[in-house]
Amino acid sequence: MSQITIQCRLVANESTRQQLWKLMAEKNTPLINELLLKVAQQPEFESWRQKGKHPAKIVKELCEPLKTDPRFIGQPGRFYTSAIATVNYIYKSWFALMKRSQSQLEGKMRWLEMLKSDAELVEASGVTLENLRTKAAEIMAQLAPHSDRVEAKPPKGNKRKKTKKSKKSDSDGSISKTLFEVYRDTTEDLLTRCAISYLLKNGCKINHKNEDAKKFAKRRRQLEIQIERLREQLEARIPKGRDLTDAKWLETLLLATDNVPESEEEAKSWQDSLLKKSSKVPFPVAYETNEDITWFKNERGRICLKFNGLSEHSFQVYCDSRHLHWFQRFLEDQQIKPNSKSQHSSSLFTLRSGRVAWQEGDGKGEEWKVNRLILYCCVDTRLWTAEGTNLVREEKAEEIAKTITQTKAKGELNEQQLAHIKRKNSSLARINNPFPRPSKPLYQGQSHILVAVSLGLEKPATVAVVDGSTSKVITYRSIKQLLGDNYKLLNQQRQQKHSLSHQRQIAQTMSAPNQTGESELGQHVDRLLAKEIVAIAITYKAGSIVLPKLGDMREQIQSEIQAKAEQKSDLIEVQKQYAKEYRVSTHQWSYGRLIANIESQSAKAGIVIEESKQPIRGSPQEKAKELAIAAYYSRQKT
Repeated sequence: MSQITIQCRLVANESTRQQLWKLMAEKNTPLINELLLKVAQQPEFESWRQKGKHPAKIVKELCEPLKTDPRFIGQPGRFYTSAIATVNYIYKSWFALMKRSQSQLEGKMRWLEMLKSDAELVEASGVTLENLRTKAAEIMAQLAPHSDRVEAKPPKGNKRKKTKKSKKSDSDGSISKTLFEVYRDTTEDLLTRCAISYLLKNGCKINHKNEDAKKFAKRRRQLEIQIERLREQLEARIPKGRDLTDAKWLETLLLATDNVPESEEEAKSWQDSLLKKSSKVPFPVAYETNEDITWFKNERGRICLKFNGLSEHSFQVYCDSRHLHWFQRFLEDQQIKPNSKSQHSSSLFTLRSGRVAWQEGDGKGEEWKVNRLILYCCVDTRLWTAEGTNLVREEKAEEIAKTITQTKAKGELNEQQLAHIKRKNSSLARINNPFPRPSKPLYQGQSHILVAVSLGLEKPATVAVVDGSTSKVITYRSIKQLLGDNYKLLNQQRQQKHSLSHQRQIAQTMSAPNQTGESELGQHVDRLLAKEIVAIAITYKAGSIVLPKLGDMREQIQSEIQAKAEQKSDLIEVQKQYAKEYRVSTHQWSYGRLIANIESQSAKAGIVIEESKQPIRGSPQEKAKELAIAAYYSRQKT
């Protein structure tokens, strides 16, 4: 991904800010709230939830009659388009989450049906436990190669012992997947189904020890709790937008003051509603086309802009010095097009889209005075240089040519189709007229060199530079080496997180609001790490940076904590206490934020990002190495 987001502050006179606030807070945000409610009231809503998506056109259809509603009239056309896009985005994310939770629930329900004690399996199969184990061994013999089943005892000092274990665990994963498929397809042979359940329960192995009834009961109960939590998630409230007037909060307060809750669930819902910190700023307005924003300089030489639909109002740009060159480029791009009599295409503008938003400020007074106005700009880093622009131009030219060819292949064309081809040919001619850009050679990495980043709890990031063709590690970098003199900031961040966690715990005990904010120290450390990781990739001419899939991080963290707890003691209670204290004392990193920073820095440098599943077992260095090797071989397969 070559796109990044930068931001600036927009400064305008009080009347302009007041009018924009009223449009966004009193017109646009209530419109979004109404659209969110109307989508949920559609008869097909439940079927959309099952599919995990909704038809995008439905939101546009629902918005049409609302444009004449007295509550929402008077908005610029871009505001209505932005409201439709916002609602589509919210429900797209929400439906995807619901579908994922539903899939997880169905999988755990199937596993709960299969998960039976040895006594239950013996009773269901009608054979002895030894016969059941024999049948399980026969199934394993059919599924697993002999080399995977027989594990030779390695000689002393064999340094590849851990690698064999990790390979064996990967093999067990594929076998368990096959066993689930066989169990699903096998309906008549009850003995086979029971033997498969036995194998899956014991990690695809034959357990010759007697089963501990208490441990099994605990394991089953944990699964039941997971199912209950997923069901609660599926019953979660639909998106309801932002209540800027606190009307719902006051309504709940009056209800809780004058009434007694009929159940614990109702009391909890009241408490959640009262303790929830509602948003104080309206929804942002998206300008998805780069020509909706007009850039110019005022009499003082400061960069300013105007928005389509609000052309009578102008805004001055106040930005960080490290982002100033981007805004100067936006101005240059827009000046070049009219000066060349529109012989250049706006599809090659460095600015791709913008979003106007209010940022909550401190103090009391009118909202448009207290809160700050922010513009977020999405830019394509490739369009900064002539070489990168040429790549984008070739991609777009190929896409337009393909569209023209497909249209002509339909045979006799009507007037609309002919006009469409004419417009496409005109666009193609403008695209082939390049913008003046500075020349800078494109980054050329070696495809077989990969920089892999493993994530963990105690060591947030560990880097391995790997030669994929030979599976050999060129170098490692620990978190301490990556941060260098700034390593002390990591301990400072850990102490800060621990302190905030303690404050939140006290607030929760007292049923008080616990929206404890954090400083930007974590973000600063993430940027330092991302910058160093990209610098390492450039130093070793790496073709890509491999990052772990975030969906596996919960399992990674749990396995890391459990492994440390088991090393501490064999007693379950001691392990639990150690795991609890370890979670509190050890830094919990924001992995999504770190990955976002790495992706942003790599986009600027032109380095490709790859994703792969991080191994559960092994040291941070081994995980990083295996991550790179897995990504390399996955690339070879595709």
